Amino acid sequence: LADRVLADEIRRRIQGFRAQVTAEARRRVAELRGAERIAERAVAPTADRIDFLAAGREQLAELRRTVHPLARKLATRLAARRRRAARGTIDLRRTLRRSLTTGGVPLRPAYRLRRPARPELVLLCDVSGSVAGFADFTMLLVRAMSEQFSKVRVFAFVNRTAEVTGLLREDGVDPARLAARILTEAKVTGYHGNSDYGSALGEFAERHLDAVGPRTCVLVLGDARNNHRDPNLDALRRIAGRARRVFWLNPEQPALWPTGDSAALAYADVVEMHSCRNARRLGELIARLLPV
Repeated sequence: LADRVLADEIRRRIQGFRAQVTAEARRRVAELRGAERIAERAVAPTADRIDFLAAGREQLAELRRTVHPLARKLATRLAARRRRAARGTIDLRRTLRRSLTTGGVPLRPAYRLRRPARPELVLLCDVSGSVAGFADFTMLLVRAMSEQFSKVRVFAFVNRTAEVTGLLREDGVDPARLAARILTEAKVTGYHGNSDYGSALGEFAERHLDAVGPRTCVLVLGDARNNHRDPNLDALRRIAGRARRVFWLNPEQPALWPTGDSAALAYADVVEMHSCRNARRLGELIARLLPV
């Protein structure tokens, strides 16, 4: 019994010593690097700050649970922007008529009210590799916000383009299996499984350009990693020429755009490209960029 008590006491003291060494090491590192820098790296980020490209399976599942709260928040912001946009230019005649009640001083200007129609939205999503998590989350978010747009059409691609709007509209669709269903049920790959943005954009411009009109905002989702193939900038120009606005959301940081097989800078010369690394940034871009 005495030997057991002694062994337990030794283990307890060793654990306590290790805890003291760990605490002292953290304290000294905090002194050297600063408490704020340590707090940024030591505290786990919230779900809306997790990088799409670095998220694991559990983190992606946590991200999907934030879709509906984020959709409600964005819908409120878009509705507020729509109300502000409904106020047009000053109606001089009505303003002068109102000023008669205040001695000719135009205290209450009258505006010509506009009735802006809800825009149409087209998503072009790369569903290959690690980018699939980013596209998956964005598709679910747009599905939850579909009432904010007059029409929503979604196209997925790897090296071929296929419309997947019907899959998103299905009742009871499993968010965790959406990307897998697209890869198996939609014709998004040809004779190889690598990304080919040039081929996918070309097929969209040839077969699905009727989905784009003067009221359409097009969002292209992908890292523009083209495996050193032809980027087909002419196809993107054709799409941009028909659409109201075209924005490219890239989950990579801008420092990586000129590296490797990325064609991001070439595409950025044709359309606006924005870095979109997490859900918070995605929400900010949707609320700011999309027309109302």
